[in-house]
Amino acid sequence: MARPETDRQFTMTEKTLIKNISIVNEGQITVADLFIENGLIHSIGQLIDHKNVKIVDGTGKYLFPGIIDGQVHFREPGLTHKGDLYTESKAAIAGGVTSFIDMPNTLPNVLTIDILNEKYQIASKKSLANFGFLLGVNGDNLDEIIKLETSKLLGVSDDGLYFTKKGNLLADNPETMEKLFANCKSIIAIHSEKEQIVEENENIYREKYGENVPIEFHPIIRSEKACYEATKRAIDIANKLKARLHILHLTTEAETHLFRNDIPLKEKNVTTEVSVHHLWFSDKDYKRLGTLIKWNPAIKTEKDKKGLLKALLDDRIDIVTTDHAPHTLDEKQKSYFQSMSGAPIIQHSLNIMLEFFKQGLISLEKIAEKMCHNPAILYGIENRGFIREGYYADLTIVDLNSSWTVDKNNILSKCGWSPLEGTTFQTKVTHTFVNGNLTYDKGNFDETKRGLSLSKSN
Repeated sequence: MARPETDRQFTMTEKTLIKNISIVNEGQITVADLFIENGLIHSIGQLIDHKNVKIVDGTGKYLFPGIIDGQVHFREPGLTHKGDLYTESKAAIAGGVTSFIDMPNTLPNVLTIDILNEKYQIASKKSLANFGFLLGVNGDNLDEIIKLETSKLLGVSDDGLYFTKKGNLLADNPETMEKLFANCKSIIAIHSEKEQIVEENENIYREKYGENVPIEFHPIIRSEKACYEATKRAIDIANKLKARLHILHLTTEAETHLFRNDIPLKEKNVTTEVSVHHLWFSDKDYKRLGTLIKWNPAIKTEKDKKGLLKALLDDRIDIVTTDHAPHTLDEKQKSYFQSMSGAPIIQHSLNIMLEFFKQGLISLEKIAEKMCHNPAILYGIENRGFIREGYYADLTIVDLNSSWTVDKNNILSKCGWSPLEGTTFQTKVTHTFVNGNLTYDKGNFDETKRGLSLSKSN
């Protein structure tokens, strides 16, 4: 099988010394200096000033490993009126996200190695952040997938493919799941809702309201039952066949009890994630924001929101993602059944988690674990996700005492809107380094270099 590759050679970046910064890494916060050379973290400690180096004063600020977002929809190829690999990676960088993993529901759907390779090639020319792509899987290409050396892939997924054809969700096809789970050697990341239950609920509300179903019924149509039954069945099959299953964007408190926290992440064969909007919003927000916060699976109750955060803190939920999914405002502001599901949020994901820190709900160390360390462990990403000597210098500096308000003038996603407009955050990303290059510096971008493809560790 051809392995997705891009040119891994990159030009020498300038030497940079970050002075006197609070480093958030591997369960600790320590004040130190950090020296970057040749794109890598060269040394950490109390360092003397080097000659001919760029100095960044980190006094009073905090340094995180670059955020790794394990689930995005950057829309290229085929849907670039919504977003593309340049615009959405730029929004990511401004939010401190240095690496992303993109889902297969572009046009064409990423159902072959050739299309997968094409996405890697496009990204190597356009993406400011580091990039990885999942290969799509459905009933149509299942036999081809299991012939591949799947162990070399970051993973396979059905996420988003239900938009192109009913019946594409693995969670609705136990026989397909069994065949895939028995033969696939990579992560299998699935969208876990039972379409039969969703369709039955849709029919009930369509009969009552026609096409204009009030958005408040979205979490009742895409219900807890639809999520729970699909997730439980997928986990049961994965455990029976010892498959490597990852449940995408968990939304219910009930589902959290299906996952383990009694073994380290590296030993888990079943993992899950929560997307930031399911921690930030609840069904109380539909009245104010309407279809702007229509996601699949749906944003649910306050009880679910609190249950998801609890499961994140006690390690039943392994990582935080965004499910960043830009649509035009016109596509969002349609009637219930016509409105597209998803929204742009990657630029603000770290700010959301840091706001929870300011509220005393989560520690900085836990944020680094769930947004940096664990995505690297879960997807087996080589030499990223930690602040260690010899690792790529993917780094994010934040000011925990700098307020700003989201508005159309500072939104970088191509679609130009956000459900967070009007929200004031108390923290700000000030610098983002990608492979040692200071790509983002207090609102200014250096676009002379592109990100690299994510390599799997052996």
